[in-house]
Amino acid sequence: KEESDFEEKKTFSVLSNPEFLAEGTAIDDLINPDRVLIGGDEPKAISALCDIYKNWIEESKIITTNLWSSELSKLIANAFLAQRISSINSVTALCEATGANISEVAMAVGSDSRIGNNFLKPGPGFGGSCFKKDILNLVYLCKSFGLNEVAEYWYQVVKINEYQKNRVYNIAKDILKKEKINDIIILGWAFKKNTNDSRESASIHIAYKLLKEGFRIHVYDPLIEENKIILDLENFDKTAEVQFDNCKRFISQLNVYNSIKEIITKSNVCIILTECDEFKNFNWKKISKPFHIFDSRNYLSKNVISNKLI
Repeated sequence: KEESDFEEKKTFSVLSNPEFLAEGTAIDDLINPDRVLIGGDEPKAISALCDIYKNWIEESKIITTNLWSSELSKLIANAFLAQRISSINSVTALCEATGANISEVAMAVGSDSRIGNNFLKPGPGFGGSCFKKDILNLVYLCKSFGLNEVAEYWYQVVKINEYQKNRVYNIAKDILKKEKINDIIILGWAFKKNTNDSRESASIHIAYKLLKEGFRIHVYDPLIEENKIILDLENFDKTAEVQFDNCKRFISQLNVYNSIKEIITKSNVCIILTECDEFKNFNWKKISKPFHIFDSRNYLSKNVISNKLI
C-alpha cells in the first residue's frame, strides 16, 4: 500500500461497561441481567455497544450514563450490598443480647416492600474479591474530594465486617474453653456457597486466630483443597499485625479432610462458616456423642438437627 494509506487517522472511544456478575450464577447473570450499564461521552460509541447487547437483552434494561456515573454505580452497588450484610450482622449481636430470634427479625424486616429480603441473612462476615475492595475504593474517592464524613460512613461497613469476624471467633473460642476442648471442626472455607473462591473469606480470619490461640482445627470444604487452605493462611499471616512464626507452627495444628463423614469424628465442637448444601443434607441426628454446633450462617433448621446438638 501507499504510505498515504497509513496516514488515515483512526479514532476510538472509551466506554465504561461494568459487570454485575455474582460467583456461582455468573452465566445466568450475563444472559438474564437486571440491567446493563454503559457509560461514555460519545453517543455513537454508546449506540454501537447497545446494539450488541440488544441481540439478547431488552432495550429497557440497557442504561446509558456518563463515565463517572457508570464507574461509581458499580462501586456503590457493591457498597450497598455489603452495607446490608454488615447491618444484619450487627443486629445478630443485639438479638443474642435481648433474646430475639435473628431469623424472625430478618423475615419481618425483609417483608417490608421498601426494604426487601435480599442480603439479610446473618453470617460470619462478607468476603470475596469485590465488596471490601470496592468500599475502600469508594472511601478513597470520598477522601480525595475532601468528603471525609462520607468516607468514614462507608468505612464503618468494613469495620463492622471485621467486628463480626472477631465476634464469631470469640464465640467459638468461648465454647472451646468452656467445654475444655482443644479441637474444633470448621465446615466451609469459601466465602460463599457454590464456589472455590476463598478470597477475603471470614474462615481464614477465624481459623488463623484459633490456630494462634493454640487450638487444633479440622477443616472440610467440598470445593477447596488443602494446599489452597494453607496458602490462604500463609498469605493472611504476612499481613497480620503480629506474625505467627511465619505459619510454620500452625501446620501441625491444621488438618484438612475430604468428606464430612470423615471430619465429624475429630471433635465435639463444630462451626459452620459456609452454607454448603452438603452440610444441610447431612444426617446430624445420627451423631450419638455430645456435640456442639455453632451455625454462624443460621443455616441448619431445627428439623435437621436435634436440640441437644446445639
